[in-house]
Amino acid sequence: MKIYTKTGDQGETSLFDGTRVPKHDPRVEAYGDVDELNALLGTVRALLTDQEIGEVLNSIQRDLFAIGAQLADPKFGERKRKEKVGLSEARVKDLEEIIDRCETELPPLKHFILPGGSQAGALLHLGRTICRRAERRTVALKQQGTPVPPIVIIYINRLSDLLFVLARVVNHRQGIQEVAW
Repeated sequence: MKIYTKTGDQGETSLFDGTRVPKHDPRVEAYGDVDELNALLGTVRALLTDQEIGEVLNSIQRDLFAIGAQLADPKFGERKRKEKVGLSEARVKDLEEIIDRCETELPPLKHFILPGGSQAGALLHLGRTICRRAERRTVALKQQGTPVPPIVIIYINRLSDLLFVLARVVNHRQGIQEVAW
């Protein structure tokens, strides 16, 4: 099978159910943002030497594939799908536990900080902003009447918080001071 199909040459793409939509369709925009975040987290993993954070990002990347699959499927929830495409409330709890654990090693925030620090830390800050864009697009989908599993919005919201905390942890573990705004 070739990687190119030529089916998108006229500016359309297929959703999981075969529906053809313009490449600027709000659903495509939403799962495209999730894909962009996933690729960025892969870049961060390539830069990291911290195995613990690398494993956290690896599991998040798997979750992001599941979210992308849900957003790309207009009939998600209407038919049986592979279990790996699902996303449970337990995963949101996992993110919250990681946030809580990471915050114990960080100094409390008393002011806004400028995004930056190490390469991995700065990219995690960028990831947080991409995550927020994916969240905005996903919420807009729901408000336009497109069914979106509630867990997807909750997960993405919590993930942006986690990415902020992970950026701080990466920089903290490398001895890089945060810059106050």
